[in-house]
Amino acid sequence: MITTPELIEKRTAFLPFALPDIGDEELAEMAEAVASGWITTGPKTRAFEAAFAEFVGAKYAIAVNSCTAALHLALEAIGLKAGDEVITTPYTFAATAEVIRYFDARPVFVDVEPDTLNLRADLLEDVITDRTRAIIPIHIAGLAADLDAIYAVAERHNLVVIDDAAHSFPATYKGRMIGSESAFTCFSFYATKTITTGEGGMLCTNDEAWAERCRIMALHGISKDAWKRYTAEGSWYYEIIAPGYKYNMTDIAAAMGLVQLRKAEAMSARRLHIAERYHAVFGPSAALEIPADRADCRHAWHLYMLRLHLDQLRIDRAAFVGELKARNIGTSVHFIPLHLHPYYRDLYHFEPEDFPVSYREFQREISLPIYSKMTDEDVDDVIAAVLDVVDQYRA
Repeated sequence: MITTPELIEKRTAFLPFALPDIGDEELAEMAEAVASGWITTGPKTRAFEAAFAEFVGAKYAIAVNSCTAALHLALEAIGLKAGDEVITTPYTFAATAEVIRYFDARPVFVDVEPDTLNLRADLLEDVITDRTRAIIPIHIAGLAADLDAIYAVAERHNLVVIDDAAHSFPATYKGRMIGSESAFTCFSFYATKTITTGEGGMLCTNDEAWAERCRIMALHGISKDAWKRYTAEGSWYYEIIAPGYKYNMTDIAAAMGLVQLRKAEAMSARRLHIAERYHAVFGPSAALEIPADRADCRHAWHLYMLRLHLDQLRIDRAAFVGELKARNIGTSVHFIPLHLHPYYRDLYHFEPEDFPVSYREFQREISLPIYSKMTDEDVDDVIAAVLDVVDQYRA
């Protein structure tokens, strides 16, 4: 195993932060969809929904064009309205809070756990009001939030739990699949995710009425089985029962998803192997903090969120990222907390220290490449580059 940068030559080609793992099987399944003449929502989308629901243990799965769409549909289904409140964390991507604002409702932020960067369940009671309707926990990087504690609070206050599971397929919490038990679970199949359909998402629920509402609203608010109107068993007649959205997944995307789903376990195992290699090398370093994990959870390892002990280094996080780029290693940062962005900062008059853990941890986080298409040599190069930067700029 590579443990020192001297054991490997400097990388000459840039290693992207993330790449999809797509091959001939996906291309063949997509070509079949194109050849069939059915390229928008149709039989492959329904097959993908059924296979995904079975995989995660949900009764219903609705394929959509993004995780953002799934979150929006979930909030619409519960009847969120202007002036309502939804609790989430600032340590997330834009979509989690923006869908709340679509309703002119208010995202109410609570800070995160310093180790996992997931929502602190013990802070929920402090911010619940008579306007609170739902809680959206984010399973950061693919590690489940403390769902049992969140469910307990939600039950006491009659709140709906909507999982932002954009990072967490396939992940488990205490042996239960993410997607199997929350009121709604919203997955992402964006290009960088653990499985991909290019753009896409899935909304899972065990409630038949909610599932039906989301399916209708995902396709213009048109009455049940609107997609069948161009099939032999369909009818030209349809009814618009609500002003819906254009959130449906295409059969071309679903074709890719069907193959990706069959490869999901193998790709997940590869991500875990890379994470374990990183752990072994970075764990002993005084300048580095490896990501948290939990023995009672299965981590999806969508992200490898390394954190820097800046007191052990002579450079800050931005310079560290620059040094890795100079060594041809792509990285990212997850996330710039939402309360620091101009929209939320100005609308709600936030200060950086309003959520001190989110603010502090953001400043020392770097996400390293971790994806199933990486070769062992790619992993060696990442390790060598990180150790070289640490060695060069050690305090």
